[in-house]
Amino acid sequence: MARRASSQLHPGMIIGALAAMVVAVFAGKSFIGKKSASFGDIGKLSVGDLLENGNSLRGNEYVIEGQIDEKLQWTTGRGQLVSVRVTTPSGDDFVGVEIPQEFNRLNIDTKQKYAFRVKFRQGGIPVATGLNRL
Repeated sequence: MARRASSQLHPGMIIGALAAMVVAVFAGKSFIGKKSASFGDIGKLSVGDLLENGNSLRGNEYVIEGQIDEKLQWTTGRGQLVSVRVTTPSGDDFVGVEIPQEFNRLNIDTKQKYAFRVKFRQGGIPVATGLNRL
């Protein structure tokens, strides 16, 4: 009479499958966890240029990366104005950024780091056209 093959799983196969799942979870987290830190097609704002003559920047787009220091004003019809702490070689500087009402659905909170894509309007006021949480 012929012997039948064992139907039990080999312990090495179980360990190998578990190891593969662990590697897949860590690889997935590393890919999903990485957010775009900045807007690659636009240059960073020189805070010195803004402080020297902000009105000369109107019509241009830049990226401002920094931490929300304070929410200065918020209205449902016009959006909000925030103070962003930007680290520069000479120390920290503060830039006011107007965030239009189209971004009201986002939970923008103080002490969080963001990258803002801004376009300067009349008077040298930066208005956010895009933002990413860092």
